[in-house]
Amino acid sequence: MFWADKFAADASGDRIIVNDSKTPSGRVHVGSLRGVVIHDAIYRALKHAGKPVTFTYGVDDYDALDTVPHYLDQDRFVPYLGQPLCNVPSPEDSATDYAKYFMGEFLEVFEHLGVRPEIYYLRDLYRSGRMNPYIDLFLQNAHLVREAYKEVSKADRPSNWYPFQTICENCGKIATTVVTDYQDGKVFYTCQPNAMEYVKGCGHTGWISPFDGNGKLPWKVEWVAKWEVVGVSIELAGKDHSQKGGSRDVANSICRKVLKKNPPTHAPYEFILVNGTKMSSSKGVGSSAKEIANLLPPELLRFLMLRTQPRSVINFMPNYDTVTRLFRDYDNLIDKYQSDTVKDEKTQEDLVPLVYSQLNEEEKVDGYQAFDFSTLISLLQIPHLDLEAEIAARSANPLSDRDWEVVRDRIRVGKKWLQDYADEEEKLVLYLDSMPEKASHLNAEQVKYLETLAVNLAGDVNWEGEELQTLLFSTSRQIEVSQKSAFAAIYYTFLNKERGPKAGSLLSYLDKEFVIQRIKDAIAVNLAPKS
Repeated sequence: MFWADKFAADASGDRIIVNDSKTPSGRVHVGSLRGVVIHDAIYRALKHAGKPVTFTYGVDDYDALDTVPHYLDQDRFVPYLGQPLCNVPSPEDSATDYAKYFMGEFLEVFEHLGVRPEIYYLRDLYRSGRMNPYIDLFLQNAHLVREAYKEVSKADRPSNWYPFQTICENCGKIATTVVTDYQDGKVFYTCQPNAMEYVKGCGHTGWISPFDGNGKLPWKVEWVAKWEVVGVSIELAGKDHSQKGGSRDVANSICRKVLKKNPPTHAPYEFILVNGTKMSSSKGVGSSAKEIANLLPPELLRFLMLRTQPRSVINFMPNYDTVTRLFRDYDNLIDKYQSDTVKDEKTQEDLVPLVYSQLNEEEKVDGYQAFDFSTLISLLQIPHLDLEAEIAARSANPLSDRDWEVVRDRIRVGKKWLQDYADEEEKLVLYLDSMPEKASHLNAEQVKYLETLAVNLAGDVNWEGEELQTLLFSTSRQIEVSQKSAFAAIYYTFLNKERGPKAGSLLSYLDKEFVIQRIKDAIAVNLAPKS
């Protein structure tokens, strides 16, 4: 059973709320999409099972600005460190504030992926008074909250610590305030100068009502309050929050101690890494969600998230191998889905991630005739090529309108990948008008290989990638030259480097007469007397 269907099978109730949330501290990285797509898959599974489900998504915009991302004007935003994100100005005029600006960018990616939860902002929950009863409850039971912190995470809070942070009336910071008393509906707070390493408090003290948006609960306590206000039934969390004694365990304990309730259903999910590094919104590590959404078609981006079990790490880097493999794996499943083998039970299980990667509510796979993306990447780099004519000629069957729709979108992806992501080593630089310099320095074994290859290619050869690849291998065996040396001779002759794309495919993109003549010219250069 697919993991999302397992959640759906276990869930019950008249009103099931699947919830996720995000602090919009900066440009949202692609790693944050994992939680979004996982929760959306659970929502879809529950909906498919006919259960009454709603998907909600919270924007934690009452959190403090704790770092100014490197891509923003430091002088402009450093003065706002420690203030609620919703009180920080927007980097551009397109939004009312900092939180709305970065969340707006993220919500564009939601739309791209067909994810449409009910969005709520923490500022609204606080300012409207909906959080008031829980603020009072947790302040009245501060001793139980302190107890939960100590028992679960060994964090020892002083006896006069209260679970609340006011917005300082003097400097507007929320990160530096510490509440030490609660009487008659008001809290006593100090904006402590040394409360945080990244920003100093102003030292102001005073009594203030904690209600109607004058401050916020610490986020582990706030998490529990949100569960109640929103009515959350299911909420997963990333590995960092889900470790033993971690944030989720603390929140669960507070929920049981203070609310006398069991917390929502939970399971951990792993990170998305970029070359083994966890991404950070504020540090700008990794590709942003918007950038990757602009690169990958939505069904491929969803497939990237869903084909791996939530408890397994996804190590994503938009390099040639990773991106072409993603397209190939998806196309293979599309092909399998459209074949008779779909009746096989094991195959049906393999196809579930494909089904959940689809955007439409019916969850039907939108089939098409696949065209290999790695081949397309190569064709895009061949000068003077009628690309669509070449694609049509290389396709097994005539392309339908739907096929062309997919192909043209992949042409867009291929161009963007070559422009924004491809390393120089990954690019195909064909020497069509001149002999590459390294082709003039082949060894005797390589020259002999090219001599035999020129003869073999001149015969009755099907000028197609796999056929040519087979011929290249058989020629190396024919004269007993190492495959590494033989293929290096080909790459030097056409690309001026030792390695390249599949050599048979490379030659198939070129005119047969040109290939044979270039090989003969390389032989002649190497056999000519050295001056």
